[in-house]
Amino acid sequence: MDVYRPMRTALIFGGSGQIGRPLLRQLAGKGWRIAALSRDDQAGVAGVDWVRGGFDAMPVLPARFDAIISAGPLDAFARWYSQSDVETGRVVAFGSTSVDTKQHSADTAERDVARRLREGETMVFATGSARGAAATLLRPTLVYGAGRDATLTRIAALASRWRFFPLPRGADGLRQPVHVDDLAAAALACLDAPASFGRAYAVPGGETLPYREMIARVLVCLQPPARLVEVPSPLFALAVQAARLLGRAPGEAMIGRMRDDLVFDVAPALRDFGYAPRAFVPTAEMFRPPA
Repeated sequence: MDVYRPMRTALIFGGSGQIGRPLLRQLAGKGWRIAALSRDDQAGVAGVDWVRGGFDAMPVLPARFDAIISAGPLDAFARWYSQSDVETGRVVAFGSTSVDTKQHSADTAERDVARRLREGETMVFATGSARGAAATLLRPTLVYGAGRDATLTRIAALASRWRFFPLPRGADGLRQPVHVDDLAAAALACLDAPASFGRAYAVPGGETLPYREMIARVLVCLQPPARLVEVPSPLFALAVQAARLLGRAPGEAMIGRMRDDLVFDVAPALRDFGYAPRAFVPTAEMFRPPA
């Protein structure tokens, strides 16, 4: 005899973003009924009801969902959650490993990013605890895969235009790029994993490699491929100054981190909800902005 199981419901913030899109597909594929907020009209997705609105113009929402997932700005979500009367027993929110890597940055703006992430995490956990909801925070490393990230997709675009991309010599700091599909799968997996309740996790990619090698793999997958050009640090600094005059240069703190290892332990997420991200094998489509 079949046992009737009611369809579970989820409220999704950031559903039109680079992590949100695969998250919607995966949730719908598992039979969830989804309400996803967006300020703009969105193409239909089976199992998804798009709701027009945002944090500054919140529409009327149902009183309860089985889960609320935020794949958008953590600070804005945390403020909304602390003030909302929408009930749920499960909250999953994406933050960033920048909460650690940028907290001591020489760049004031980067330190502010880290501060807002930390305050957002604290608020989500405090609100969840006060309401009897189990909250989990996921901190991705360097995100790629949807053509919407601000690092590898931007590098791919410049390299496609120039047919080369410059790096300073010694850009060997370790990185763990993580694909958007793996992040969506992480959110889905931890929903029903009690070990993850009340915890924050780094969710890095499945391969650790030097910054230089990461960029080289991006360049070789482009159509046509682009060359990696390593230049002495003083020459690279001059090029950055010239680019800064055009408003196209990365910040000095970001350049300095090319030599720093930004590595996070995948073991807790693997242990608690089976997180198993892929190795970094990029294709040109992963850096092509959506139409």
